[in-house]
Amino acid sequence: MRLVIFGLTVSSSWGNGHATLWRGLCNALAETGHSITFFEKDVPYYRNHRDLTAPPNYRLELYSEWTEAESSARRTLEASDCAIVTSYCPDARAASDLVLDDPKLCSVFYDLDTPVTLNSLSRNGDVDYIPTYGLGPFDLVLSYTGGKALDELSSKLGARRIAPLYGSVDPATHKRVAPQASFASDFSYLGTYAPDRQPQVEELFLKPAGQLSSKKFCLGGAMYPPDFPWTQNTYFVRHLAPSEHPAFYSSSRLTLNVTRTAMAQMGYCPSGRLFEAAACGTPIVSDWWDGIDRFFEPGREILIAGSSEDAIRAINLPDGELEHLSSASQQRVLAEH
Repeated sequence: MRLVIFGLTVSSSWGNGHATLWRGLCNALAETGHSITFFEKDVPYYRNHRDLTAPPNYRLELYSEWTEAESSARRTLEASDCAIVTSYCPDARAASDLVLDDPKLCSVFYDLDTPVTLNSLSRNGDVDYIPTYGLGPFDLVLSYTGGKALDELSSKLGARRIAPLYGSVDPATHKRVAPQASFASDFSYLGTYAPDRQPQVEELFLKPAGQLSSKKFCLGGAMYPPDFPWTQNTYFVRHLAPSEHPAFYSSSRLTLNVTRTAMAQMGYCPSGRLFEAAACGTPIVSDWWDGIDRFFEPGREILIAGSSEDAIRAINLPDGELEHLSSASQQRVLAEH
């Protein structure tokens, strides 16, 4: 199959969850004989933090403006079988028009940010990466979030054929590796700063750090403000490239997953970080959201925390119990995700 993708970014993993997912999917598709071209607008933010320039298994087309890319995109589509437009693609509307103009193409819209899309639609009546005519003309609409989100994509945006395509992990990238002293911790958290996630980060990560002064806490991610409430035993690692995630997780005795508010309210929203940590054999503590038990069994494959007390109890569990948990979650994610 010859596939074209119009997305946010695959060239920079800085401050987004799209790039890592697309790298894994594109590599896997290419290895099974499919041809992929990824069109990405060359915006300054990702250009300044680019950590992939020449993918070995698929073609990356960087462009400055849509007017510059349109003719190349049209030629590529003419020789293709299927095209995917994604959420937050800067030129999603123009790309959608081009894709839907070719009746021989299988047309797909993949919303990797469904709760944000639906919230924005409810508040503003419009989403800049959704065509003004909605999602009805697409042959297939994929959603990173399942559950009731699928019904709302149909009722509010006219999607006709919908399926969840949850996050996934690339086992060639995310696996147990030798720990690194610079990442060593009793409890870790890896995630980009987000204001709506901050209350949970403070409750489940910073409060325990304040009460367990003899333990080492390590936080990795981008865009944290200067006034972030660090504790003396909390260590910060600035943005990590995907290639460094395995070492980060493999150096953590236990790691935390925190879900953004809109996603948690929608449910059925497993973060890619969940699958990455599990694939690396690291035991996970997570906040609760509807559907999490469809991906990992609480108490056997994952620990659930709703308060700092819950997090502290998890941190104080014996090594053997945590090892059983991490082994079970690793087997589950490698079998299913």
